[in-house]
Amino acid sequence: MRTLALPRRPGVRLTELGFGASQGGNLYRATTDEEFATAVDTAWDAGVRYYDTAPHYGLGLSERRLGAALRHRPRDEYVVSTKVGRLLVPTPEDAHRRDPEGFDVAASHRRVWDFSRDGVHRSIEASLDRTGLGRIDVVYLHDPDEHWEQAATEAVPALVELRDQGVVRAIGAGMNQSAMLARFVRETDIDVVMCAGRYTLLEQGAADDLLPAAANGGVGVVIAGVYNSGLLSRDRPPVDARYDYRQAPPEVVGRARRIAEVCETYGVTLPQAALAFVRRHPAVVSTVVGVRNGPQVTEAARRSEATVPDELWDALAAAGLLAAPPPG
Repeated sequence: MRTLALPRRPGVRLTELGFGASQGGNLYRATTDEEFATAVDTAWDAGVRYYDTAPHYGLGLSERRLGAALRHRPRDEYVVSTKVGRLLVPTPEDAHRRDPEGFDVAASHRRVWDFSRDGVHRSIEASLDRTGLGRIDVVYLHDPDEHWEQAATEAVPALVELRDQGVVRAIGAGMNQSAMLARFVRETDIDVVMCAGRYTLLEQGAADDLLPAAANGGVGVVIAGVYNSGLLSRDRPPVDARYDYRQAPPEVVGRARRIAEVCETYGVTLPQAALAFVRRHPAVVSTVVGVRNGPQVTEAARRSEATVPDELWDALAAAGLLAAPPPG
């Protein structure tokens, strides 16, 4: 599988398809250890060498599972990213309850926002302990939407220090918005950003701020949420499809279906086009897709390999379904 280097950190190369491990934290429903391990093995066999996780995903369950699944692999052959900003504080008194933030795990810990220098160090130490991998390659600030000041003035300098010491290899921020990510690119010393849901076949808001800033600043962009919470993950979106983590409005489903119809005339499925679209932008270095089991990995890899004709983008633009053909 093709890899692309982070412009500022050429030693860090990401495969164009990345493994999103949020479902390994039992996102929405339980996944077994065996299912997740098989998903990682299937991804490895498909050539995937970039794996993304976070403490937030299942209160550390995703990190533990990912570390266990990768521990026997040659460490220099893959890249792992995790995130800081949410410390996990034990709450044994609530262990009989379920996690209130969408993961099917016991509420044995609570998440505490912390972008301080100490919080960054404690978070990375805990992630190293959970994964057992010896090092984390890429560390993102996780959803610092309401914490710009502390994230920019304390967390980023702390990560820069760790990067300079060789503890981590690259640093950045991951969010579900593009405006603040663009600000991180312009105003801080980061190497990569992860943008979820704001640059997809359905919406291209990041093309106005983040992507130009990243291209100008030599910052790599990882696209997550390429299916907009599942709306673009099927050949024909169902009426109950999810968009932005909630029920999709009828008009948004209708737009996605019109895009799917145009794709079909070019012999391309909607999910294949969704993956191909984001990769055309020169600032994009990887696309992370959340997967739960082996068959989902196989399907993601198959979609990733599809050939999509350039004429499709022109047709979508002419139909008013795309602001402009993506750069290529």
